[in-house]
Amino acid sequence: MPRRSAGVLLYRRSPDLQVLLGHMGGPFWARKDDGAWSVPKGEYGDGEDPLAVAHREFEEELGSPVPASDLVPLGELRAGSKVLTVWAAEGDLDADATVSNTFSLEWPPRSGRVQEFPEIDRAAWLGLDEARVKLVKGQVPFLDRLVAVLAG
Repeated sequence: MPRRSAGVLLYRRSPDLQVLLGHMGGPFWARKDDGAWSVPKGEYGDGEDPLAVAHREFEEELGSPVPASDLVPLGELRAGSKVLTVWAAEGDLDADATVSNTFSLEWPPRSGRVQEFPEIDRAAWLGLDEARVKLVKGQVPFLDRLVAVLAG
């Protein structure tokens, strides 16, 4: 059974279409930029409502609730070992003011020292061309789905 994640892809038109992405935190991603950004999302288990999880994870990873009431499903896709379910929402948020929750990790490996790292170490509004480069490869199809939904 694959692991499942749900998230919200926030977008705005100012005047060109931009999406809000988060740079993944922790030592593995610290020196990476291209392919190291993600839709704010998180895992969920059996019996959990994916939309509720998407709202929860957005707030945990960005420190703010989803600034929109209407969410449009972008569907599911398999990215590596996970199945991702994402909704799009039009809204605005100060990317520089985001504050993420943290996770614990033994770092350096086998050191016995456990450190806390933010799940998302920064967030930014990116145009679609830049987002295609920065986003983790398995999530890029959600950009195409967003464009298709907005085109009508």
